[in-house]
Amino acid sequence: MVSREGLHDKLQLLRSITNSHAMNETSIVIDASNYIKELKQKVKILNEDIAATSQGPTNQNPWPEVTVKTLEKGFLLNVHSGRNCPGLLVFILETFEELGLNVLEARVSCTHSFHLQAIGGENEEDEESMNAQVVKRTISNAIKNWSESTNDQ
Repeated sequence: MVSREGLHDKLQLLRSITNSHAMNETSIVIDASNYIKELKQKVKILNEDIAATSQGPTNQNPWPEVTVKTLEKGFLLNVHSGRNCPGLLVFILETFEELGLNVLEARVSCTHSFHLQAIGGENEEDEESMNAQVVKRTISNAIKNWSESTNDQ
């Protein structure tokens, strides 16, 4: 059995967790009940948002979007797709190598969607300079090759 002091401590803990300013036991329990209802409503809204996001738009572009910006020494590459793209990262990294670009920094996420942000620097030995359009066109071709290879399987 819980002692009176133990019950008081538990009510004070409940009061602090629910941000209640009530002083008597009944009001603390009512505030806690209201707090739980608010949390349930937030969970419901989040679940609805997740369900809507996972279904995605019906007119979703099947091709990942590619942007390339020229930096002082190299390029900033962004590739984004609203869907998972298994194997695409390998094709892009191989293309970097073919272009003679070193990956200086990269962030990638490919769990539910694909997003790659990479900074590629030109090799010092390469005398001919390339521009962002060449990089974008070459990466886009790599994406096309990836798509064809995944459709063949």
